Amino acid sequence: MNRFFSLVRRDVSLAFRQGSASTMVVMFFVLTVTLFPLGVGPEANILQRISSGVLWVAAMLASMLSLDRLFQADFEDGSLDLLTLGSLPLEVTVLAKCLAHWLTTGLPLIIIAPVLGVLLHLEPSGFVTLMITMLLGTPTLSLIGAIGAALTVGVRRGGGLLSLLVIPLYIPVLIFGVGAIDAAIGGLTERPHLLVLGAMLLGSVALCPWAAAAALKLNLE
Repeated sequence: MNRFFSLVRRDVSLAFRQGSASTMVVMFFVLTVTLFPLGVGPEANILQRISSGVLWVAAMLASMLSLDRLFQADFEDGSLDLLTLGSLPLEVTVLAKCLAHWLTTGLPLIIIAPVLGVLLHLEPSGFVTLMITMLLGTPTLSLIGAIGAALTVGVRRGGGLLSLLVIPLYIPVLIFGVGAIDAAIGGLTERPHLLVLGAMLLGSVALCPWAAAAALKLNLE
């Protein structure tokens, strides 16, 4: 367990030391959301209708920006081979790196999302559900994205291929995340949507590290 958290601290400290990846993710999220009022107009009723979808699509795209570096840096400097041969199972190593990725990308998106919700005139009844859906959904995005990152590690300019691989897998998270917020705004219960998001998170924790580890072993052979 100590080695697990040591690896998480290592990746988080490297991300903040370099700074560019986390800053890029947040800036992309903010700029993408702020472009919509300029594109569709400042009418509050229009922005209210699209606010949940805009926030989730922007968060989904922003979370992909740093995925290509999830394993690539360790692959290039040889650290990935050492991690593979270490005492910590590769699946647990992948899980630690996913947690570090979420802490440096998903968590900042969750913090900034309510501010952007105000910009888009999101209904007050939707703010709590927005936070809950992102708290459940963004870790799932990191875990699913790890599979794509593992499949494309070592591929030159693999960012485009990575996006093509993971976007179809992100769609269920997007659908139920937006659906939960719209249900809360419409006075309906958001519980079914949140339960599905929770189930997807648990399923991702159970399956994605093993799938990503298998892809890494295949690429390292």
